Amino acid sequence: MANADSHVTIHMAASLDGFIARKDGSVDWLETSDEFAEGATMDPGFVEAFLRTIDCYVMGSRTYETALGFEAKGFGWPYGDKPTFVLTHRELPRTRDTVEFHSGDLAQFVNGRLRQTFRTIWFVGGSVLSAECLRLGLADEVRYSILPILIGEGIPFFEKLGRDIALHLAEVKAYRSGMVELRYEVRR
Repeated sequence: MANADSHVTIHMAASLDGFIARKDGSVDWLETSDEFAEGATMDPGFVEAFLRTIDCYVMGSRTYETALGFEAKGFGWPYGDKPTFVLTHRELPRTRDTVEFHSGDLAQFVNGRLRQTFRTIWFVGGSVLSAECLRLGLADEVRYSILPILIGEGIPFFEKLGRDIALHLAEVKAYRSGMVELRYEVRR
């Protein structure tokens, strides 16, 4: 039985044309030089307070490998000391105790384990994983951070949903970096 207070969020950053990565998986375009003077600032205190509200992260194997690459380049581990679940069938390096690998039924994992243990569950990467989460009716909201760049082609935010998913726009926020965050609630 799922915890009624638990909340599953899908979050990804994407280019304005809807890609989360280039075809080769690179995300070198995430840093942009745009400036929107009327946008909100992301001061470190706000970001830290917000990140404390997230109880765990869920991602696919390629997102995990990207995060490991950022860490190897000296950018640090973006998920702090929060439990991080990597959904994969492959053998991958486990670089920290907070990382756990899982393969198997996604609905059973989310409803049978994650919702029992965590209140705020963030899916942070993988177009196939995000689409499956929506197809199975597991997500409560979608947060879509749009960066001010067009990359022309790449990996789409959602991989072949197969049906319409009705959403309700709950919040829009523009930042000084030119990024716009959209928060949608998934309609049941």
